[in-house]
Amino acid sequence: MAHLLGGEALHLEFPTRVVFDSVTVGLNEGDRVGIVGRNGDGKSTLLALLAGRLEPDGGRVTMRRGTTIGVLDQRDVIDDNATVAETIVGSMAEHEWAGDARTRDIITGLARDIPWQAPVGSLSGGQRRRVALAALLAGDWDVLFLDEPTNHLDVEGIAWLADHLKRRWGASSGGLIVVTHDRWFLDEVCTATWEVHDRIVEPFEGGYAAYILQRVERDRMAAVVEEKRQNLMRKELAWLRRGPPARTSKPKFRIDAANELIENEPPPRNTVALTQLATSRLGKDVVDLIDVGVSYGDRTVLNQVEWRIAPGERTGILGINGAGKSTLLGLVTGEVQPTSGRVKRGKTVRIASLTQQLDELDDVAHERVRTVIGRLKSGYVAGGKELTPGQLLERLGFSSAQLSTPIKDLSGGQKRRLQLLLILLDEPNVLILDEPTNDLDTDMLTAIEDLLDSWPGTLIVVSHDRYLVERVTDQQYAVMNGHLRHLPGGVEEFLRLRGRQKADAGDATMPTSSTSAVQSSDGLGGADRRMAEKELSAVDRKIAKLQKQISRVHQQLADHDQGDYEGLGSLTATLQGIEAEVGELETRWLELSELLE
Repeated sequence: MAHLLGGEALHLEFPTRVVFDSVTVGLNEGDRVGIVGRNGDGKSTLLALLAGRLEPDGGRVTMRRGTTIGVLDQRDVIDDNATVAETIVGSMAEHEWAGDARTRDIITGLARDIPWQAPVGSLSGGQRRRVALAALLAGDWDVLFLDEPTNHLDVEGIAWLADHLKRRWGASSGGLIVVTHDRWFLDEVCTATWEVHDRIVEPFEGGYAAYILQRVERDRMAAVVEEKRQNLMRKELAWLRRGPPARTSKPKFRIDAANELIENEPPPRNTVALTQLATSRLGKDVVDLIDVGVSYGDRTVLNQVEWRIAPGERTGILGINGAGKSTLLGLVTGEVQPTSGRVKRGKTVRIASLTQQLDELDDVAHERVRTVIGRLKSGYVAGGKELTPGQLLERLGFSSAQLSTPIKDLSGGQKRRLQLLLILLDEPNVLILDEPTNDLDTDMLTAIEDLLDSWPGTLIVVSHDRYLVERVTDQQYAVMNGHLRHLPGGVEEFLRLRGRQKADAGDATMPTSSTSAVQSSDGLGGADRRMAEKELSAVDRKIAKLQKQISRVHQQLADHDQGDYEGLGSLTATLQGIEAEVGELETRWLELSELLE
């Protein structure tokens, strides 16, 4: 394949450290490269070097003559005074850009809900980011450099972007280099991975799953990585290999040795043991939302929501921006009061939230990490072992030197990890994580997921990072049209429902992710058919399980004191909730059956 650009023997150093030492990399036509590595190791710096925005201290950057490069920085550089229309399509007449299918697709995928003639300066940070990305994608580039492109995109937007990049060029043309912590996105888009670490750039074939397989094999053969990190990577690998077949379809190398590593690896979580621990700490009652509605003036955000949260449940909440996810969390924590229905909380419930802000650290910003940790409990049990706060800090990537650092001087990712640690040491039994992946690299996300695997409580996660949602939760719900809907098919079902919702609304120009499109039986390919068969089997099992629950509730109603109207009402509400869920599952069963005919 033809060479597009590359770096030869690149050397770069800052006053306090060497960033790269004799690094050689190359990008050819058709390459789709994901860059991973710890925060601060030089991922964005490598992009700047290859784009010609930063001069190396040694070596050189080469580029094929006439190659055009489009760059998305972590901070946008668009004009505040320009309108959204001017920023995305420039001076192009409406009939010109409206007649171009790709431009229409980009506008619909990223800027459909943004006022077309609004000045950029009036937009929110998330809207500005989407406009900057749309403006870049609307251009005609041979190579795209994207630095954290999924920031401020929801699950649906991330799926659209992945689909757009896969369709943007032919298989053997164009070049892409992307820096992102979104591991699903890396797997979906990239054919190669570069790991930046210890002043070098190490190449791997395939996306994130392939990179993990090779990394474990590399570490095993070299025997240079400490056992703790080995175990963590093996656990991550075991989960990947147990997941959907698509995750491991890309690797093109021999993986027998890697498979031997995980032959006896247990599941990531001992669900039964965790549920027993959670019940002993919480009792049977956690939080029940019973026929709850929330309105602000004439606007109804949530309507007739029924959600009974059980001890030890691990639930992911999905929904587009503005759907009501934050309001739903507020009902659980008590920060939002319902305008109809009621919220019932167990007497022993202790709820803690990891929010998108870092306000909890403001009061201790000038104190050192060691001082703040020293005021808390002396031990924390994780995975059956008691860890000191210092060991927990080490597990979350803090060095001993950083214990003496004032909290205000920590990086965003370090503050995020410290925030989670302080919450865990306070021993809540219900933990809410609201976009917990902000400012974290892939290694730290893996470490946090490992820590959460042994956390014995009820977990609720709201995140646009579908890898994280699928990794740490056992069930998913979506906030849609003011209601809370169970998703037996997980994120894929959510994307399918959103596609149908848009189609029903007559939004013919809205793109649909290739992985979530509703297909006719004539177009159902092998992989899609296997996925549909797998989901159909799961729906069958779920319906059978719920039918047994319905029988038990009927028996409880028959045996219950008929004079206890409150108790009978509670059982009846439970029965109605289960029956409604069965109805949704039966509808999905019919849809899948039609697809497979």
